[in-house]
Amino acid sequence: MIDVVMPQMGESIVEGTLTKWLKKPGERVERDEPLFEISTDKVDTEIPSPAAGTLSEVLVEESKTVGINTVVARIDETGSGAKPKAEEPAPAPAVEQPKAAAPAPGSAPATPAPQAAPQSPAPTTEAPSEPAGPLSPLVRKLARDHNVDLGRVKGTGAGGRITKYDVESYVAQMGSQPAAPPAHAPQPPTAAPATPPPSPAPQPQAPAPQPPAAAPVAPPPAAASAPLPPAGVAKTRIEPLSTMRIKIAEHMVMSKRTSPHVTTVHRVDMTKVAKMRERHKHQFQANYGFSLTYLPFITRAAVVALRQFPLLNSSLDGNNIVYHNEINIGIAVALENGLIVPVIRAADEKNVLGLQRSVVDLAARARSRQLKPDEVQGGTFSITNFGSFGSLMGTPVINQPQVAIMGVGTVDKTPVVIDDAIAIRSICHLSLSFDHRLIDGALADQFMTKVKQVLESWSEEVL
Repeated sequence: MIDVVMPQMGESIVEGTLTKWLKKPGERVERDEPLFEISTDKVDTEIPSPAAGTLSEVLVEESKTVGINTVVARIDETGSGAKPKAEEPAPAPAVEQPKAAAPAPGSAPATPAPQAAPQSPAPTTEAPSEPAGPLSPLVRKLARDHNVDLGRVKGTGAGGRITKYDVESYVAQMGSQPAAPPAHAPQPPTAAPATPPPSPAPQPQAPAPQPPAAAPVAPPPAAASAPLPPAGVAKTRIEPLSTMRIKIAEHMVMSKRTSPHVTTVHRVDMTKVAKMRERHKHQFQANYGFSLTYLPFITRAAVVALRQFPLLNSSLDGNNIVYHNEINIGIAVALENGLIVPVIRAADEKNVLGLQRSVVDLAARARSRQLKPDEVQGGTFSITNFGSFGSLMGTPVINQPQVAIMGVGTVDKTPVVIDDAIAIRSICHLSLSFDHRLIDGALADQFMTKVKQVLESWSEEVL
């Protein structure tokens, strides 16, 4: 028997939530074939089978949270472990059949069985949504909770992929349809009082017009909100946080509680980098099949500065400083319902091409939930590029147990004064949040000055 354990998906991760089993006990599973889905604050992904064989037993149910290295299932490599169990119960029903055949009720349960069979095709309607892209555990859970046929949901994600918001919109549309009956509901009550004596009937009808007369007086101050209640649309909607969102919240609160955060911001002239990127981006795309962005240039500059100021590439262990000889850069990647920080290992050994290739690869596999456990741990310094969403600058939260994180703002053409003349330059604001327990402002600014110097005097070729 092979034990299947809950993997550790990050240095600070101590538990994970098993969201869905992709195989059932007794089914055949191949090595590296997806076996179950988990959700943590670091990653929401499918876990492959550690061996080929038969899934003999499941020890942890869906939606249960367990610690890392907890045995969640067992696989029989011989593939015969599940068969004897299936054959042993077979003779038992044979003995019970004569007993069940005597009473008439015993035959009754046999007839509903075929009735349940026709209902089974309903779940298979989810199949049409699969070709449009992978379904996240959250989407599957929402579909199960609301009995949504995913085959009827139109995906708005990349490649037509169904997102959480697509399911919620579909549920809202379904919910708005039953909301109509309440409008008809008041009509039967009016008919009911009309059936008693004819004299009381006109009396309720007389006051009925009076409320409407008062109603038009109230709506004018809030005319925009007045139509909402009659339409049956709720003013609020409550849904639980996803496991990933809860873990992110806990990690961010823990980071703020652990490290006294200080942020410094530097304005960097990216004109030389911008011109080089503009000169090579088309050839770069043609040669390698992906775009050339500003992020690998900034990552390269950060690596150079980390070599000169190794304290920013360290971590704290109690009263001890842990210096990391490797420079492993974590790159924040935005997901549909959270974010993840995959790690570029040995970033100091890569040029701009190698860094860009790593960023594209890790980001693509992060969004398709194909990252491996060791690809989201071991980071020594992090970079978050909120400039890709148009932000000028920000104050990012340190990714524990690291001691610093760099934020990258958007690159904009800006008028600046150079030698008492106004010039148009490509300007970017870089921010550095650092742990003041270990790093002082002077050291942080020296580090950022080095990053700025590398970018403003860029000479390294990219092709």
